[in-house]
Amino acid sequence: MAIATQPGATTGALQGEEELLVTGSEAIAHALRLADVDIVAAYPIRPYDAVMQAVAGMIANGQMDCEYIVAEGEHSQFELVKHASAVGARSFVGSSGVGWFYAFEAIAVTAGLRLPVVANVGNRALDDPGAFGVEHNDALAVRDLGWLMTWVETGQEAFDAALIAYKVAEDPRVMLPCAVSTDGAFLTHSQHLVKIPPKPIVDQYLPAYNLGDRLFHPDNPITIAPQVDQDWLTEIRKQNDAAMRRAPDVIRDAYREYYELTGRQKEPFMETYMTDDADFVLVGQGTIAMPGRVIVRRLREQGHKVGFARLKWFRPFPADEIVERLSGFKSVGIIDRDYSFGSPHHGGVLFTEIRAAFYDSPKRPAMINIIGGLGGREFTAADGQEMFTLMQKAAAGDLTTNVHWIGVRE
Repeated sequence: MAIATQPGATTGALQGEEELLVTGSEAIAHALRLADVDIVAAYPIRPYDAVMQAVAGMIANGQMDCEYIVAEGEHSQFELVKHASAVGARSFVGSSGVGWFYAFEAIAVTAGLRLPVVANVGNRALDDPGAFGVEHNDALAVRDLGWLMTWVETGQEAFDAALIAYKVAEDPRVMLPCAVSTDGAFLTHSQHLVKIPPKPIVDQYLPAYNLGDRLFHPDNPITIAPQVDQDWLTEIRKQNDAAMRRAPDVIRDAYREYYELTGRQKEPFMETYMTDDADFVLVGQGTIAMPGRVIVRRLREQGHKVGFARLKWFRPFPADEIVERLSGFKSVGIIDRDYSFGSPHHGGVLFTEIRAAFYDSPKRPAMINIIGGLGGREFTAADGQEMFTLMQKAAAGDLTTNVHWIGVRE
């Protein structure tokens, strides 16, 4: 339940801004309300289902007006929003873990058709064995299909990112679906102070959804999902590639405008902490940033020059910015809350991508991969000390392997 910390008061820099104590899931629901979403397709699976519950409560209380459809499963859920998007309805959907996988056919088609659906992935471990805690493998499974993908750290960022996602996805230069990932339990169900801007500010930022001449309508005869076979498939894939290549500039524009209106979200792709004088830097996504910053402060107290960098967008992958901002350090430790069995070096997904980004760079830091926190396990100060020791050894050339699983019981 949302709690107004200062009812009727103006907080922050915006006139009429409201400050609420809400979970990360409730923050996204408030963004959907202000974005005038036309249709929400819902099917319960933890931990994403807290969003659909919050939206249902808003509709029942008369705070939100949208078509709310409870599907019989995740596949139908994603099919519903795909078709709704094609006929000009701003659409929202979400899922977690194996539910996200059950919808895979519809997820792939939505990207192939370049329909700008926004989805929330409440990240959780995949079955079997089962776990409700966070891992990133569920969302990362679509990384090669044409979805925009962003990870958020706080309830405030979850709210902001949901609005930014529609702004980017629906831009005529992009028109691709976007997944906003929120770490299960750590963010989906924990409460944060979130500033909610007044509706006129959101209306100024986010224009009405407009498919243009791609609108599926009797007055606009077009073909949706034709069977093109080898005749045109390559050309269609190349168009999707061009859209993804244009996305970084659209993201920069969207963040610049949002920052000018709200004073938040200045950095679009990467946020850094105590990196200005650092020799060693840890890198991660999502809520790992909180223990990451604590680990950095503990190591600083010991006299070690360590910093932290949080990647905000995974697709499009900001390779040039990553190389520019990480190339000057002695060693970089990349934290993966995921795994990629059989990958190069048997490392995680983020490690493999960052390592590939540095391939053409003449200045490459020593790089190690830390796989940990799987299933929602906490990172500890002792883990941080181990990570730092590994980075030191990597910088000195004293490691025989660059992938290390942290916190594994013997």
